[in-house]
Parts: sequence; C-alpha cells; structure tokens
Amino acid sequence: MKLLIDTWGWVSLYNKREKRHKEVKDCYHDFRSQGEILYTTDYILDETFTLLFRRTPFELAAEAMEKIDESIKNDYLFLERINLDRFEEAKRLRLKYRDKPLISFTDITSIVVMSEEKIEAILTEDVHFTYVELGFQRLPQ
Repeated sequence: MKLLIDTWGWVSLYNKREKRHKEVKDCYHDFRSQGEILYTTDYILDETFTLLFRRTPFELAAEAMEKIDESIKNDYLFLERINLDRFEEAKRLRLKYRDKPLISFTDITSIVVMSEEKIEAILTEDVHFTYVELGFQRLPQ
C-alpha cells in the first residue's frame, strides 16, 4: 500500500508533545518495516518545516529536517513536487470543490498527487481528505 505523509503526520511523528505521537510513530515504522512506499510533497514539507521550527526547539526541528532529507536520499521516501501541471489541476479542483472552503490549497495539491500516483492512504488527522469521496484511507485510525 502507498502512503502519503501529510503535515500533521510529520509534525506528530517528530514532536513528542503531540497528542497522537506514539500512534503516528508506530504507523510510520510499520509502513517502513513492511517495505511500503512512502510519499510526501514539497508543499507538505514547506508546512512541516515551518511548523516544526515554530513549535519545537531548533535542534529538534533541524534533526527532523535531516531525517526527512536522509529518507529521500535513501529512497525510503518519495518527494513529489508540485509542478505546473499539478498546480493547474489543483486550481481546477479548488474551483470544483467550491462547497468545501475549509480544504487548504496544499491539501488539494496532495489530492492531485494521490490521484496521479494511486496512493490509497494518508497519514493525517485531517478529515478533509474524506470530503472529496475519492476513497482515501486516513491513518492512524
């Protein structure tokens, strides 16, 4: 199964003060140990690094950044970039989901990537991914 790690997933994984830290850590390690394919996007990492450096000590945020970079370099984690085509598709979806104003543009770019890459699950607490009714499974449950 393919898993996209959302901002909430990264922040919960690296910030022990987060309410569901242990659940997220266990879920992440289960996927890694089973050789499952993990994804994230550059937009998600933008949000993640911003929040980690804002909410946690500098050393912890820097260590998280290094671990994520190492995972990308070692092909444990695929970094999907929001290129022009994906950006344009996200704009189209933003207009399509006019009745769902609470879905962030970053989340919509994630929906584009998940649809393109056939990613079934997302590590998030964000219920907006179920609002679009594309069958995405939110983890941890």
